[in-house]
Amino acid sequence: MSDPLIRECDYFLVLEPSKPERILSQEETLAWLQYWLETLDDLPDDLKALENRAKAARHLLDTACDLDLSPGFTLKWFAVRLAPPRP
Repeated sequence: MSDPLIRECDYFLVLEPSKPERILSQEETLAWLQYWLETLDDLPDDLKALENRAKAARHLLDTACDLDLSPGFTLKWFAVRLAPPRP
């Protein structure tokens, strides 16, 4: 189970093989994950039961930090906080 504090993070560091790291907003990260999920013919088993790619992207963002697309090609994302937490 993911840490509930991750839902308070608005930004994610995303990593793709052979590309520079980027910081994306939560919405951009969801779109990025959904884009990559759309490239897959067959979803990983834990995502197959979800209704669509958007829900699968949300599930990944909430529960994981990487996705293997093919041997040697793994996407990674990490929640980052750009400002101190609000009191």
